[in-house]
Amino acid sequence: MAHKDLVLALSVIAASPLLAANTGPPTVPAPAGTPETRYCMRVEVTGSIVDPVQCWTRAEWAEQGVDVDKEWAKEGVSTIG
Repeated sequence: MAHKDLVLALSVIAASPLLAANTGPPTVPAPAGTPETRYCMRVEVTGSIVDPVQCWTRAEWAEQGVDVDKEWAKEGVSTIG
């Protein structure tokens, strides 16, 4: 009986990281577009009560250090072009 309890406990411990890895928010890549396509995303402005949206190309977002594909699921609003 003690052997079964030990196996069960070890199984739960081994499975815990696998279960935790799947609990994050889903990632949805940004829609495909041309180099001229502008991706509109919410940006945070300290002290503002308005939820500002900026529309820039992928290159312009990259200049600001933003990976459009990683941020799109959380901050993406729409595309233009």
